Amino acid sequence: MGRSIGRYLAEARRLQLLLAPFSKMPESLVSFIVAIGVCALMVALFLRSAAAAEGRPSLMRRWFKAPNTKTLFAILFVGWALVFGIGLQLVPHEGASSPYGGLALIAMFTGFFIMMGFLWAVIGE
Repeated sequence: MGRSIGRYLAEARRLQLLLAPFSKMPESLVSFIVAIGVCALMVALFLRSAAAAEGRPSLMRRWFKAPNTKTLFAILFVGWALVFGIGLQLVPHEGASSPYGGLALIAMFTGFFIMMGFLWAVIGE
């Protein structure tokens, strides 16, 4: 009997963990819709990039091959390094409510995309 209650509680915890995003539905509805929108945008971008190799070069592809694009992405990278290098030093680093982790995550993603754009501009000649 004791084992069945333990199993039942384990199942209940799993179910609660699965339904946790929906537990505060009126408040979390906006974030849920935004997350679905971001996922849909990513899928659309993936599909479009997969189909891009079949057609003629798009405006974006021609723009990335322009000589000034390398300079633009180099300036963006230096600006990114300065803004987040200084900005992350100004926020508090202690405690769970510190904005440091969120800003570092934003810095990581923006830096990744700036560097991917720079690599595309340099290699795509």
